Order: sequence, then C-alpha cells, then structure tokens
Amino acid sequence: MPVVLHVVQPTTGGVARVVLDLLRDQVAGGLRPALLCPPTGPLAPTARALGATVLPWPAGREPGPGLARETAGVLRAVEALSPRLIHLHSAKAGLAGRLALRGRYPTVFQPHAWSFEAAGPLRPVAARWERHAVRWTHRLLWVSERERAAGLDAGVVADGAVIPNGVDTAHFTPLDSAARRGVRAGLHAVHAVPPRAPLVVCVGRLSRQKGQDVLLRAWPRVSRRLPGARLVLVGDGPAGEALRIAAPRGVLFAGAVDDPRPWYAAADLVVQPSRWEGMALTPLEAMACGRPVLLTDVAGARECLPEEHLASCLVPPGDPRALASATVGLLADPAARVALGVAARRRVRRDHDLRGTAAAVRELYRTLLPDLPAPGTDPTDGGDGSGAPDPVVLPAPVPASLPVPVSHGRAGGVVPGSAGRGPETGAGAGPGAVTRPGAVTGAGNNPAPPVGPVGPGGIGGRPGLPAGARVFLRRPRGVVPGRLPPGPHPTVRAGQTPPVADGEAGGR
Repeated sequence: MPVVLHVVQPTTGGVARVVLDLLRDQVAGGLRPALLCPPTGPLAPTARALGATVLPWPAGREPGPGLARETAGVLRAVEALSPRLIHLHSAKAGLAGRLALRGRYPTVFQPHAWSFEAAGPLRPVAARWERHAVRWTHRLLWVSERERAAGLDAGVVADGAVIPNGVDTAHFTPLDSAARRGVRAGLHAVHAVPPRAPLVVCVGRLSRQKGQDVLLRAWPRVSRRLPGARLVLVGDGPAGEALRIAAPRGVLFAGAVDDPRPWYAAADLVVQPSRWEGMALTPLEAMACGRPVLLTDVAGARECLPEEHLASCLVPPGDPRALASATVGLLADPAARVALGVAARRRVRRDHDLRGTAAAVRELYRTLLPDLPAPGTDPTDGGDGSGAPDPVVLPAPVPASLPVPVSHGRAGGVVPGSAGRGPETGAGAGPGAVTRPGAVTGAGNNPAPPVGPVGPGGIGGRPGLPAGARVFLRRPRGVVPGRLPPGPHPTVRAGQTPPVADGEAGGR
C-alpha cells in the first residue's frame, strides 16, 4: 500500500520535474509513493524507473466533457491503491481529485500557480471554485509567499505551508571558462550560434504564460543596441507556431531538450519573461549554474533573487521596453554579469537546495500523518532516527488572535465547511504579507524566532529547510478515510463542467 499518491496531468515541464524530484526523495525515504498521470510523455516511465508505482490517467489539460471520466479515474485509483495521503499537483488534478475525494482522504493541493491566473475573463469563476474546493483540501502547498497572497486576495484561505521550490545543486553546477567555450563551440557547430555573440537564452514551454511573445517584441530594441546579440528560445508548446511567425532576425528556436544545462552554460543571460508563476524552476536552475537571470516581477521572482539584484534583474511583466532596456544593460556589462552569477549560485545553494524542499514537503505530510518517518531518519529502524541525522522539522506555527482581514471579497480566517475552527494564524497571516526569510510571525505580526534548522547548514550535515519555508495552521483537523466532511457534496455528471479554468498554470 503506498503512503502517498501523487496525481498530475502535465507530463513535461516544471510541474513534472517537481513531481519526479518528490518521488525520488520519497522512494529513498521509504514512503512507497505512487503516481497517477497520463500514460503519454516521459513522466510515467521515468517515475517507474525510480521505483514508484504508476497508474495511467488519460486526462486532458483543459476541463471539459471528459471531466466526469477523469474524476472517476482518480476515485478508482484511490480505491485500488488505498494510499494514506493524496498529493494533487496543478489545476486539473486539483479539480478532478477534489471532486472525486471530497475530503475523505488527507489531501494536499499544490497549485503550481493558481488556475485563476490563467483564466482570463473566467477568473471570477475559477476563483469561486478554488474558494469552494478548500473545504476538501486539508493542506495547501504554496511555493512562494506571493502565491499564497494571491490566493488570500481571491478568498482562498486554508491550512498549509509555503515551501519554496528547490533544484538539485549537485546536478546544476557552473562550468569553468574552458568548458563554457567548449559548449559554445558545440552550439556553433549544431545551431550556428556565433561562439562570441552575446547570447540570451529563454527556457520554458512556448505559451502565453511564459511570455516569450513579450521577449520577441523587445528583441528589435536589443538588436539595435547590440547588433551581434542572439536570442535562443528553448522549449516547445502551443504558442510555438505563432512565435516563429512573429520572431525577428537573430532568434533561434532550439525545440524541447531533456537537459537544459548546455544552454545555461552557454548563456550570457537567462531571461524568464513570464506573465504569472508560482515560483519558476528555470531561474533557479540557471542561478545554480552560476548564470545571471532577468525576470519579470511575478510570484516567486523577488523571493528567489538576492535583494541586491532586484534593481537590475527584475522588470514589470508585459513591458517589452523595460525588458529590452534591462537586457541591454546586463549584456553590456560582463563584469557585473559575473558577479551576479556568483551571487545567484550562492543564493540557490543557501535557500533553494532540493533536499531541503523535499524534507519540508515530508514534514508537511507529517502534520496530517504524524507517524510518518521524519526526513533524515532511517525508515527501517522504526523512525526513531537512531544512527541517522536528526530529523528536519518545519517551523512551528505561532498562534495569533487576529483573523485575516476581509477585502476584495476575501473570506475571513475560517475555511468554508470547517465550522468551529479558529482564525488563520502563522507567518504573514495578513494579505500579501512577506516576512524576512526564516522568520515565523505571530499575533500582531511580531517576529518570533524560527523553529528548526534554516539555511544551508541544517542538522547532521544535511541542508536545512528553504529559508522561506513557513507553516500556516489553525486547529488540527483529524481526517478519517472514507468519512465525508460536513457540508454540501455536489456531483458532476457526464458533459457537465464545474466552474474552473485550467489554463496553463505550472510549467518550467
């Protein structure tokens, strides 16, 4: 019987990468994870090779007439596997999974960027669904403080934790100058990229979310200032054809790649011009490789950049003029780029090491299943940690007496369908609040010392939690598998679509 069942629809890109990273950690930690995902694409065979149980779930990206079948597929998988906890990733799994389970099993939902960010004119409808679905969500997992704040602004109030994304800092590493020259020579031979041309690289799904169209509109301004500069878009996706038609001179479409590290190594600057995110993986990967990054000011961007980089490496989303100006400024200053890359690498190693992120996710699970082995313990010794490093623990929530303020239609501090529960507490309970890294905040927003290890040192030589990890819990809620929570339980019939738009949330 698996301990954790992950349910996910995207089989490529950032969401799939996050799922694989968690599966790898949980297989090693003895949690016997299982995965429910579409059978096409690389996710299922890779997860199976890691040792996870994999079941097929032929789900489409968008909600539609197939939703009833997809919802039934989740329920069948849960009944067949009897997992102790279900972890739903991104909008489609969050939709079908919560409709199927209705809170009968401990359920963690990780938006990977909110569905309503992608919904356009349907944003109010999508936000209404998210507010409704929290009654069936025992924990929300946000990857940035700003993602959590966006949920609060939409009235989505639930127990959960902010756990910033992490990357494998042993896999994504800088190359020395000689190795970089070798990479550039190889790209020149294969893609005709001039080996000494200033090179801007953008890695991600070709989609409206990722904003490559804004970068293409900015590129003529860059070319006028730096005629030899080249831009490479790495990835594919639904906007690929339109982007190729709109691309000016000096732009190369490299297609999807299994390993983006050669492109990071070759890049003088990595640009991520997204319209919305939770916390994108591409900037973290590039920073881990020692490359400077230029980001748009969307969720997660400010939190992953060193504070001293905000003035030169952050621009408003959807602004090609600002994007072009910042790109030219960074390309024209090689010494500054080197310094930015060194600081970026240091920041990711300290705050976004994958091991700390995976440990924090397991500790979030332990708030629902306290008997799970703690990260850092040997699952074969009964979970007492004898002979193993001490466990890594999430910062403890500090009780607060103030509910979340109500504005813009925001619900108060109580989750719908959770009568008798107290107000929201913990770090930054107010809308949009962002506390200093590693801090836990209590009543009146007074800082309290963090509980548990924070930073690169951790315990027993292991990395600690990501510096931005915070837990937000009210009163503990017991979950009895098979027992429906109080409240209405609407059904979805064939051909009926509930009020949600999946859009393009998630991705690299």
